[in-house]
Amino acid sequence: MIALMVRLLPVATTLSTPDADRLASFYAELLGWERTTAEDGWVVIANGDALHRIAFHGDEEFVAPVWPSRADRPQMQVHLEIATDDLGAAVEHAVARGATVADHQPQDDVRVMLDPDGHPFCLFEWDGIDDVERA
Repeated sequence: MIALMVRLLPVATTLSTPDADRLASFYAELLGWERTTAEDGWVVIANGDALHRIAFHGDEEFVAPVWPSRADRPQMQVHLEIATDDLGAAVEHAVARGATVADHQPQDDVRVMLDPDGHPFCLFEWDGIDDVERA
């Protein structure tokens, strides 16, 4: 571990969106998380321990990234990796809330999904999910 002169702690991953409220609702329903902050153009959701947060920033000029990347189109800057104990059920759950299955699927054991704004996120089965303490 590298010794730092200052304490740093990442507290959220922020996604830009034309409608922060709508995209926050999608992820809150998908993950079963709660809203912790809701202001004009800024919404934050968190799991029970509040150490994991996703923030949504309203951006009227937002253009959805493409998957897979293309040099002439907006590219994905970051994506969420979401573990599950049942990949098929997780895909159905995500689709029922407004996600779509991406056309390009590079791995058999992972499903690349697109949220309602086109941000890619991955669902994957993880045997260790039961070892994670749920809040």
